[in-house]
Amino acid sequence: MRRLLLFALMLVLAVPASASPAAGKVKPAAAGSFLDLPRVTSKNIDAARVTIWLPPGYAKARTRWPVIYMHDGQNVFFPKRSGYNKVWAADKAMLKLMVEGTTTGAIIVAIDHQPARARQYFPQKIYDALGADLRAEADRFLMGPIYSDNYLRFIVTELKPMIDKRYRTAKDRANTYVVGSSMGGLISLYAIAEYPDVFGGAACVSTHWPLALPDRVGPHQPRVRAVWETFLTERLGPPNGRRIWFDHGDQTLDQFYGPYQTEIDRKLISIGWQPQTDFETRSYVGAAHEENAWAARLPEIFAWLLAKAPE
Repeated sequence: MRRLLLFALMLVLAVPASASPAAGKVKPAAAGSFLDLPRVTSKNIDAARVTIWLPPGYAKARTRWPVIYMHDGQNVFFPKRSGYNKVWAADKAMLKLMVEGTTTGAIIVAIDHQPARARQYFPQKIYDALGADLRAEADRFLMGPIYSDNYLRFIVTELKPMIDKRYRTAKDRANTYVVGSSMGGLISLYAIAEYPDVFGGAACVSTHWPLALPDRVGPHQPRVRAVWETFLTERLGPPNGRRIWFDHGDQTLDQFYGPYQTEIDRKLISIGWQPQTDFETRSYVGAAHEENAWAARLPEIFAWLLAKAPE
């Protein structure tokens, strides 16, 4: 079990290799097109690599499109850029829905994680709320200072304004989404809590609720859950038009998430979130903590996010 957990931690922290389409050039696709921005400068974080997917018909239509911001951009589109030759295949998921008529599509903005991935995605206010012993455990996991608040400021105050200026986006909250898995699930929840007027929807996929290695945090699970419950009450608050997708599998690292998610769901209901309307929680039998599993359910995730909430 210890070896399994150590390997899972490597997956959570891993930094994939880089290879990509020609930097800064539009790469036409059979359906849709890619724009690779290798160095988006920022006052908040080190220069970020960003890949943008424009849906088919973008060039000719006058439509304004919803925008989905995705973390771990290395693993969103291109297997050669991914850490394990596995990707979310987000463009293919969106194309599938467009062909089926489920949605008219969206722009996808994939932001590469930086070398200190866990420190980029670990919610600062959650860390601050941990007791000294749990902070020490988090420090073992993080190996350096957190900068998740700066990362969100980059997205909200620098990247989003640039995207909205350059592309035909629907700029309002109802058409702006954030999606991520594992630690990316944590930062997605943090984003919609910290910036409720910016993000109208979030997908927290295989969310890493334990925050560090599950076997080390396990004895303190009730305390970790209590920190999350306080965060949901004091920082997330009632839905007020926002919607969140949660999910997890039952294999590898995902096997530890179910008990946390059950308590998260109870707390959400207690503060006014309605299941299937304001939030959705799904579990997938046999699904592991990896990109192929996330790719398999991404059409469901996109479809739910982009659907209008029932009246």
